[in-house]
Amino acid sequence: MPYATGFDREKYIQMQSEHISARRAEIGGKLYLEMGGKLFDDLHASRVLPGFTPDNKIAMLEQIRDELEILICINAKDLERHKMRADLGISYEDDVLRLVDVFRDRGFLVEHVVITQMEDDNRLAVAFAERLQRLGLKVARHRVIPGYPTNLDLIVSPEGFGRNEYAETTRDLVVVTAPGPGSGKLATCLSQVYHENKRGIPAGYAKFETFPVWNLPLEHPVNLAYEAATVDLNDANVIDHFHLSAHGEQTVNYNRDVEAFPLLKSMLERLTGTTPYQSPTDMGVNMAGYCIVDDEVCWEASNQEIIRRYFKALVDEARDNSDSTQSDRAAVIMAKAGITVDKRAVVAPARAVEAATGEPGSAIQLHDGTIITGATSELLGCSAAMLLNALKYLAGIDSEVHLLSVESIEPIQTLKTVHLGSRNPRLHTDEVLIALSVSAASNEDSRLALEQLKQLRGCDVHTTTILGSVDETIFRNLGILVTSDPKFQRKKLYQKR
Repeated sequence: MPYATGFDREKYIQMQSEHISARRAEIGGKLYLEMGGKLFDDLHASRVLPGFTPDNKIAMLEQIRDELEILICINAKDLERHKMRADLGISYEDDVLRLVDVFRDRGFLVEHVVITQMEDDNRLAVAFAERLQRLGLKVARHRVIPGYPTNLDLIVSPEGFGRNEYAETTRDLVVVTAPGPGSGKLATCLSQVYHENKRGIPAGYAKFETFPVWNLPLEHPVNLAYEAATVDLNDANVIDHFHLSAHGEQTVNYNRDVEAFPLLKSMLERLTGTTPYQSPTDMGVNMAGYCIVDDEVCWEASNQEIIRRYFKALVDEARDNSDSTQSDRAAVIMAKAGITVDKRAVVAPARAVEAATGEPGSAIQLHDGTIITGATSELLGCSAAMLLNALKYLAGIDSEVHLLSVESIEPIQTLKTVHLGSRNPRLHTDEVLIALSVSAASNEDSRLALEQLKQLRGCDVHTTTILGSVDETIFRNLGILVTSDPKFQRKKLYQKR
């Protein structure tokens, strides 16, 4: 069954690139475009706007590739905190290098990295700057400015932005991106605008933030899903009252952007002598709302994402032994959307397996609507069992057929428990897939089953136990959307991740 599509990718690419070009013309001179969210691998957008591909934004920018360059920034404090991209399982430090490679592979000019909130005693940041320079990148160090963002007299002065190193960009459109939130993209843009104008080069600022979608209702599930994705920040979508007052049009924006707008407007006026913006919405260039072609599809996809975010908050709290603050916020958002976890079709079947067996269970919903379950056994974990059952169904193989014999599983179990010191003899998903691959060389059923893996991308899964890192990685790489109940299979103080 083909994916239901609610978003027109090609329309978005054309409309968005044209709108950015129009904004450049309005600003005149050089434009620093802050890219909120992820420029590449925007998995959240692809989940809530079916048809939006993870590389949609970068594909859009390819239309004007020869006119722009990309500047990447990273917060020095995030290096100290060893901050990770949860969706990819890599550090922000590594993601900077990955992004440079990705952009260059697609023909974009990437020469500069800005390290924000840099202090000389931050040894990790100093070492990273030196590493970047050895790799041939140009590094600009931006300092901590006391009183930022309220002390405008200091900020817009030689002792404020003036202390920051200038990244000498060469194109008239500079896209500023980062591994994640809090990296200092806005401050980087404004600092660069300051230095450009000091050098007699007219320069301005605009923002490209996909969410919230400004021309959708405040409590549209697409916008609520964004709130659910940011429960750790305790922020919210709000009506942009500046836009309503200036233009008589009701639009949606992020509360932090609305709250900061008066300061940002004043700062831009000091930096450039004027500002064309009367509201935070005016600053944006996002056209995503105009490219929704099936609201019902996006509505349902976003509701599912809200539930997934709720389960994620519960699991994070269980892992960290923290309070329920974030899951409580997510629960409120679910209430706003008028949904419960029962709306996620795989939850009840997975829990039914556990209720019947007394061991963890799992369930997957395939694209034709069929739900396949998996139970924990002496040989297989519930996720591995579910995976094999789903592949058999998709390949048209009788459910009673064993794709992996006991004889082929036992040596792997021996390796795990006797030689590698594992206390759990059951096969994980990665071990099952390796065994299936080996078996496929001589077994036609195994070969047919293995060929069905691509059919699992975009499917929903629920497990009644918190997954280990191995199973999480396998599901992520297969493109499977997983949620889990917030409990561990074994009650121990220490839980391996």
